[in-house]
Amino acid sequence: MSNAYQQKYKNTSIQSASKEKLLLMMYEGAIKFTKLAIKAAEEKKIADRCMNLGRAMDIVIELNNTLDHKVGGELSSQLEQLYMFVTEQYTKANISGDPAPLKAALKILENLYEGWKQAIEKLKKDQEPEVKK
Repeated sequence: MSNAYQQKYKNTSIQSASKEKLLLMMYEGAIKFTKLAIKAAEEKKIADRCMNLGRAMDIVIELNNTLDHKVGGELSSQLEQLYMFVTEQYTKANISGDPAPLKAALKILENLYEGWKQAIEKLKKDQEPEVKK
């Protein structure tokens, strides 16, 4: 029963999250599944590696699909190139079983996550009304 409540809470959290929070949640998921795929690759657990790689790849593909090149301009193009590189690393790791490409992908995802997190925090801070003294 606990599992059902956790899933319901998770679904509610996702449905009520802002666009910014959803973006961060997607990165968190991609990072989590990439780390799990690295662990599985190191332990030679092929099925676990493939399952976690698939989940991570789905998220990165979704991040790529949501890019708006009309609004994002050059930034969107750069993000697209990074997402494509990450998916290429996933493919290499899936074919070879080598965790090294996954570690390269993880580094990029973690850097992007931190960048977005800082940008969102700055945006929120800039949008806060000034407190009168």
